[in-house]
Amino acid sequence: MKKIMVWGLAAVLSILVGSAAKAEIKIGFITSLSGPGASIGIPYSKGLKAAFAYISEVSGEKLRIIELDEASDTSAAARDARKLVDEDKVDVLIGTSGVPGSLAMIQVAVEQKTPMIGLTPLPPGTAGDPTPWVISIPQPPSLMVEAVVEYMKAKGIKTVAYIGFSDSWGDLVYNSLIAAAKKADIEVVTNERYARPDTSVTGQALKIIAVHPDAVMDGGSGTPGALPLLALTERGYKGPIFGSHALINADFVRVGGKAAEGIICPTGPVVVAEQLPDSAPTKKAALAFRAAYEEANGAAATDAFSSYAFDAWLVLADAAKRALATKAKPGTQDFRNALREALVTTENVVGAHAVYNFTPASRSGVDSRARVVVQLENGKWTLIK
Repeated sequence: MKKIMVWGLAAVLSILVGSAAKAEIKIGFITSLSGPGASIGIPYSKGLKAAFAYISEVSGEKLRIIELDEASDTSAAARDARKLVDEDKVDVLIGTSGVPGSLAMIQVAVEQKTPMIGLTPLPPGTAGDPTPWVISIPQPPSLMVEAVVEYMKAKGIKTVAYIGFSDSWGDLVYNSLIAAAKKADIEVVTNERYARPDTSVTGQALKIIAVHPDAVMDGGSGTPGALPLLALTERGYKGPIFGSHALINADFVRVGGKAAEGIICPTGPVVVAEQLPDSAPTKKAALAFRAAYEEANGAAATDAFSSYAFDAWLVLADAAKRALATKAKPGTQDFRNALREALVTTENVVGAHAVYNFTPASRSGVDSRARVVVQLENGKWTLIK
């Protein structure tokens, strides 16, 4: 288990002087720095590093990040969350890289009455208690899948085959596809699944080819999401392939290679920020994220995931300012309660992906302004206008 206490000089200084001045706001951050989820988890870590460089204090209170690597293990995610709350006394949790791990964290957050900002979409009804402790930054699959199904309909597609993970993320994408396809009068003809660590989906690919679909929907994410494309291409599939926003990742593009060329996916507008009109509400924030990312990491951002962590930080900073205004002190349950209340009443926080508005009844704070449709051309994502 890898633990990173601080990032940068400002964070070191916060430890040296924090106890002598005001209390720190502690953020427990869990991500996958190793294992199958690392192609998503590492960008999350880099995105939060950029966010910390962008905002390192709120209303005079220093922000401190404690980062743990859950190694793409659901049980480790739960253990790490409990450790951060029980031992490190964090004020808020942020994480993690996959839906199963996020759900494990949520159980701890609700039980321990600690607010949490999720970095994966949450299944409908998750943490639907009267006192919500969890919000989610990424666009829900239903919103994003609907965008590509509308594109399918416009292109005259009548049948689509599905292949995705055999876990809660695979279920989210499949259920979203079923709902959107029904409205568009498109038939979903397969429901093939595979595990994230699998190295072959030959059997599933053969079943898809056998039903001759007009198109295929890939319900994977990150690097493992390239596996269906490789298998289908090897077996001569020539039809269009669609994916979700979970495939907007440099490692997916690298591993998918020529097989990934032409795939059409929904994504947050940050991925094609320079292609957006100046009137786009998130363009300014997206460009600010890119600048902060490059300064903090020494390279340009090439994924959609790091900016989710950046947006989570913007939402947290806004909520923390309002929570501090209640005079509650970081490190206390009163502050955690105030922070929870502030998070679920967030209004018009403009991020790189979306304009965020949360309510106690809604864990997702985004609308159609948070999505565009893109196609992979020569290894680069191009906006479909």
